[in-house]
Amino acid sequence: MADIFDEVDEDLKQDNAKKIWDRYGRYMVGVAALVILATAGHVGWREYVQDRQEAYSARFMSALSLSNDAKHREAAAVLADLSRDAGSGYGVLAQFREAVERVAAGENAAAIDIYDAVADDSGVDTLYRELAVLNSVLLQIDSGDVEKLKTRIAPLLATENPWRHSATEIVAVLAMQTGQLDEARKSYQQLADDLDAPQGVRSRATEMLRTFGK
Repeated sequence: MADIFDEVDEDLKQDNAKKIWDRYGRYMVGVAALVILATAGHVGWREYVQDRQEAYSARFMSALSLSNDAKHREAAAVLADLSRDAGSGYGVLAQFREAVERVAAGENAAAIDIYDAVADDSGVDTLYRELAVLNSVLLQIDSGDVEKLKTRIAPLLATENPWRHSATEIVAVLAMQTGQLDEARKSYQQLADDLDAPQGVRSRATEMLRTFGK
């Protein structure tokens, strides 16, 4: 890991922001995505495990089994059916997991559509709608309109928003993508100084600040 950041540091010294993004952008986005997806799984199971229905549980677990066998399209199909049948609870969790399977199958556009559908569904709890926004932006981070993505994620930066740390990290990555290093540095500094931020997020922010020559 140290070697990766040493290479980033060297590129920054050469003031070649585009080269940095091309080489390391997917890595940074991947780290952020893993954090968000892991959080989504934890929150989902915690909220719904007590009232899950046995039949839905069996279908969800069968999809996970297919996923473990690298049958991602088949798993996605099971989860799509489950999300339609289960409604709230397992249905929402199934939508998130289906999006993960679509990404694993190379169907990013389908995954973005799923996240956007959740984000636009007024019947879904705000916590999950905002998580869907995060994931949608992540999947578009290296191909979408940066300013539009920043505008979309801006409401999640509010002080009391539970996703604010992940959103701030995404803003930093978007800034790096477009060579706005001062803006990226500001976001990383904010995360590094925030004692309420998850330790992993603070550690990554501190490491990135080091690459800026702080």
